[in-house]
Amino acid sequence: MHSVSLNKAYRLLNHGPVVLISARHHGKQNIMAAAWNMPLDFDPPKITIVIDKSAYTRELLEASGTFSLSVPCVAQIDIVRKVGTISGRDLKDTDKFERYGLETFPAKDIDTPLLKGCVAWLECKLIPEPHIQNTYDLFIAEVVAAYADERVFTDGHWHFEGHDDLRTIHHIAGGAFFTTGAALKSAF
Repeated sequence: MHSVSLNKAYRLLNHGPVVLISARHHGKQNIMAAAWNMPLDFDPPKITIVIDKSAYTRELLEASGTFSLSVPCVAQIDIVRKVGTISGRDLKDTDKFERYGLETFPAKDIDTPLLKGCVAWLECKLIPEPHIQNTYDLFIAEVVAAYADERVFTDGHWHFEGHDDLRTIHHIAGGAFFTTGAALKSAF
């Protein structure tokens, strides 16, 4: 894992991967899968995510004002399915991290866990926009730190060749996913 320059942080999401959103508040934490996310701005870097009103993670991130995005890879597809199909609110006396044995490490600038084994991580501070959040379930956040697995992301670019198990995954509907394919360059 290495730090990614904040002016390149948008490149961690601009190819549309599924992300895992983690939030923590007053000793409670949760993680969820989200397919609707994207970079929004460069300086300072901002991202958007869509989180339904019923999501427990939404409750925690609204209360804390911070959250993290971990970008999972092919090797973690089962984790994505597990954390994306059950609500943390329904787990009594435990959370998804404990229930599924998810290994984490602490974020550097916020109090939110980052999931080990992913290929990129973003630490985010919520930019409160109550009207947008309540009307569209859309959240805007500033990225305050970003990291990537240097085996597949260096110098601001993804390069998955030779690392098929580290390719990012993309949800297309009904529990179906595809992976990032080969990089192509234009003749221009």
